[in-house]
Amino acid sequence: MSNIVDFLESFLPGFILALLVIIISAVVFPFVARRILGFMGDRLGPNRVGPQGLLQPFADFLKLFIKEDITPSQSHRLLFILAPAVALVTPMLTQVVIPFSEDYTLADLNIGLIYIVAVGAFSVLGMLIAGWASNNKYSLLGGLRSAAQMISYEIPLILTIMVVALLTGSLSLNKVVGAQGSVWFAAVQPLAFIIYAIAGVAELNRTPFDLPEAESELVSGYITEYSGMRFAFLYGLVEWGNVTVWAMAGSTLFLGGWRGPFGNSSAWLALKVIAMVLVIIWFWATFPRLQIDQLMAFAWKVLIPLSLVNLAATSLFILIWPDNFLLPTAILSWSLIAIFIAFFPSVVRKILLHNRYKFLASRRMTTMISGTGKGGIRS
Repeated sequence: MSNIVDFLESFLPGFILALLVIIISAVVFPFVARRILGFMGDRLGPNRVGPQGLLQPFADFLKLFIKEDITPSQSHRLLFILAPAVALVTPMLTQVVIPFSEDYTLADLNIGLIYIVAVGAFSVLGMLIAGWASNNKYSLLGGLRSAAQMISYEIPLILTIMVVALLTGSLSLNKVVGAQGSVWFAAVQPLAFIIYAIAGVAELNRTPFDLPEAESELVSGYITEYSGMRFAFLYGLVEWGNVTVWAMAGSTLFLGGWRGPFGNSSAWLALKVIAMVLVIIWFWATFPRLQIDQLMAFAWKVLIPLSLVNLAATSLFILIWPDNFLLPTAILSWSLIAIFIAFFPSVVRKILLHNRYKFLASRRMTTMISGTGKGGIRS
C-alpha cells in the first residue's frame, strides 16, 4: 500500500503539470495565432467575444463541446476512438525529461536525448491510426504523408541532437543546460539550431510543411472525419501541445533552457518557448506550402547532407582540440550558414523547382504539338 502511495505522490504532480502545460498551450496559442495572423493579413482576427476577443477560446470550446460527435459508420470504431489518445502520448511523455528549473525535472534520465528522439518518433503513430481508422481516402493519404514526412525529417533531427550530445559529452538534458552556462549552443552551432527548427516544423506538420492537412488537397487530412471534442482534442491538445513541447526541447538544447542573462528561472524557459512558438506562427503567415516532392527533396538533398557535414566536422574538432573545440566549431557553423544563405536561391531553384520547370516545359511542348495551345501548330 505504501508503494502505491509513494508512486501516486511522485506520479500525480508530474502528470498534472504536463497536462496543464498542454491545456494552457491549447487555449492560448491558437488565439494568439489567430490574432497575429489577422494582423499580418491586414485584418482584425477574433475580437468580439470578451475584451479584445480574450474569451474567444472559451466560446470555441463551448461550440465544440455541444457539437455532435460523429463516428463514421464504415470506420474502425475502436481505433478511431483511441487515435487521439495515442497521439497525446508524445507531448505528455516528452515533458518527463525537460528541466523546468534548476531544481525540478520530472525524471532526470541519463539518456534524456535518446528518450526525446524515441518518444518524438512515436507521435506519427496516432496520426497514422487516425487516418487509417477513418476509412477515408483523404484521411489515409494525410496519415501516410505524415509518416513519410516524419521518416525523412527525423534523420536530420537526430543528427542535430547528436551534435548537442558531442558538445555536452552527456545525454542528460540537465547537463545539456549546465554546459550552456557561458554561451548558448545556438551561438556555437547556429546551423544545427536552424536544422532543428526546420526539421521540427516539418515533423509538427506546420506551414510550409503542412501537407498531411493540406486543405486544398486533402480537406483536413487525418482529422477530416473527426468532429466535436475529438477534433478539439487532436487540433488543440495534440497539435499545439506538440508545438509547445518542440519549443521546450529546442529551448533546452540550444537556448540554455531555464538559464537567462539576468538570473536563472523557469520564467526564462517560458519566454523562450513563447518566442519559438511565435516563430512557428510567423512561418504560418509567410511561407507557401511545399509540394510533396519538394518536401522530400529538401530533406534528402539539403538538410541531411548539411547535417552529416556538420556532425563530422564537429566530431573532428572535438578529437583534435578536446579542450578548446567551441571556437573552431562556431567558426565552421557560421561559415556554413553564410554559404547556405549565399547559395540558397540557386539550390532552391535547382532542387525544388527544376522538376516543376521541366514538367511545365514538356506540357507546353505537348500542347503546341497537339495544336490546342494558343498560337500552336495546327495539325
